[in-house]
Formats: sequence, structure tokens, C-alpha cells
Amino acid sequence: QMRLVESGGGLVQSGGSLRLSCAASEFTLRYYGIAWFRQAPGKEREGVACIAPTDDMDYYADSVKGRFTMSRDDAANTVYLHMKSLTLDDTGVYYCARYALGVQSGAARFRVEDYDTWGQGTQVTVSP
Repeated sequence: QMRLVESGGGLVQSGGSLRLSCAASEFTLRYYGIAWFRQAPGKEREGVACIAPTDDMDYYADSVKGRFTMSRDDAANTVYLHMKSLTLDDTGVYYCARYALGVQSGAARFRVEDYDTWGQGTQVTVSP
């Protein structure tokens, strides 16, 4: 069964760093665009970062640009989200997802319905 499993979340102080992992089973991550979404309590799920399947072109939401970076490890079939300078606003459940329509682009790159496989999420809590 194809699935994604996130890990690496936890409690971190404001200004700290975390690295989230997204490991795939039964399919090869390299062939797909992958995105990270997050959802804070009482808020809608929002896309924060995505990476293209072939050239690794990446894109970041304004709220995380310059602080978050995505990378791939093809041997481990894993995608990472490197987060630094964390703030209270970064608190939430972080999900990775597989893009079903090729290469993400434009205003629709984080359209939730275009992602066909989701992980269970990992909690990130930033404390003052």
C-alpha cells in the first residue's frame, strides 16, 4: 500500500530548528512533486513548501521563505523539511503529500484536492 510517513516533529523553543522527514513506501518519491502542508488549531490547512519531481525546483510560501528548505534523499526515498528560526506561528500539524498532476505550478500549486497521498502528520510546537 502506497503511503507517506512523517517524523521529526516535537517541542522547540522560538528561534530553534527542526528537521521533518517524509518517507515513502511502495512508490518512488523522485517521480513525484511533494509538498509540505501545515494546519494550526482552528485554521485551514496551508501549503508551505513544495519540490518538483525532476529538477528539484522548490517553492516556499511567503510565511516561511528564507527559513524553511526542502531536500530529497533518493537512496532513502525520503523528503525533508528543514526549518529554522521557528516562531510561535509555525506551530501546527505538518503533513507531506504527493502531487497527482505532474509538476506543481502557479497559484494552484498547493490545491489540496490535487494531492492524492497524505501522511498522518507530525506535530510541531514552538514555545516562547
